[in-house]
This record gives sequence, C-alpha cells and structure tokens, in this order.
Amino acid sequence: MKILLVGGNGTIGRCITAAFQTRGHDIIIAGRNSGSIQVDIASPESIDAMYRQAGVLDAVICAAGTGYYGPFDDMTPALMLPGIQGKLLGQVNLVVAGKPFVRPGGSFTLTTGIAAELPARNGTCVALINGALNSFVLGAAQEMTDGRRVNAVSPGLVEDSAERYGAFFPGYNLVPMDKLVNAYILSVEGAVNGKILKVYE
Repeated sequence: MKILLVGGNGTIGRCITAAFQTRGHDIIIAGRNSGSIQVDIASPESIDAMYRQAGVLDAVICAAGTGYYGPFDDMTPALMLPGIQGKLLGQVNLVVAGKPFVRPGGSFTLTTGIAAELPARNGTCVALINGALNSFVLGAAQEMTDGRRVNAVSPGLVEDSAERYGAFFPGYNLVPMDKLVNAYILSVEGAVNGKILKVYE
C-alpha cells in the first residue's frame, strides 16, 4: 500500500513507519519540520497542497498534534485554539480534504487518546479535543463512500513516552509500543470502520 503518514518522525510515528515498512508498505512521511512533504495540519491550504504532492493513496495515518496542558483556571480561548486548530480540526480536515485522494476501499486512521475518557489533571483541553475526534470518527464512518473507512487509535501512556510525559499521568498503566502499533495495523490492513481502537494498557 501507498500510505501517507502525517507526523512520522514523532515517538509514535517513527515506530509506525518502521512497522509498516517491515510489512512491505510504501510510506510517505509528512510533517511540519521533517519528512518528504512539509505540512501544517492547522492550515487547510497546507493540507490541500500536501495531498496534491502525495498523489493517490491507499491509506492516511495521522500521528501529529497536541493540545494545551495546564490548570483549568488558566485556560483561555487563546491557549486552547492551537490544539483545536491543529489536532482537532487538522485531523478532521485530513479526512474531509483527503477523500478524493484515497482510493476506494482505502482508510484514514486518526490519533486521539485516553484523555477522552480518563483525563489527567490539567488535561481538560486535550480531553475536549480527543472526545470530539472520537465523535467525528463515529459520525464520518457512517457516511464514507466507496468502501473507504475511518478509525481512531486512542493511546494511553506509551512506554516510550513515559520519561517525558509520565509525571502528567500518575497511576496510568504503561502501554507497550508494539501493542499500540498493532492498532494502527488493524485500522489500515483490517476491515474495521468507525472504531475507536483503545490501547490503554
């Protein structure tokens, strides 16, 4: 398959890349500052340009985007907006703009997270973003045409990120990276549609 991976040089993205390449897929990496295609997923124009450069695809995976972490009392629209424009609307636009570029029977795999169901302290904005993305997947899957599919992978605290993010998620179980990557493989190579693939432990 010809797969476009947005965010392929992050912690999760690098492991996704390695796994899919091992399985014989052709991976095109897109990112803000790295990859063969430059893209800012907060910009619909940038997403359109990325798709024109990538051409016809079998699958799109997004492992990019974050949101504001901080005290609820300090949360303002200005602090929330980058994550909403990037991780939320950016991933929505990847699907909306990408439909003409993904072959019939192809798929979109978005990335949400455990905060949609079990938000950590200071994670209200991220909970909002992940929950909205999960709802988008459930709705969009019912209206995809020509056998196209859309799913989300929802990671918990990944082992490879524990040193960097563990302090934000006290008491959360660590997720083995190979188990998380399997969820992306299921979404792309399997037949599931409209699923939130939860990998929380």
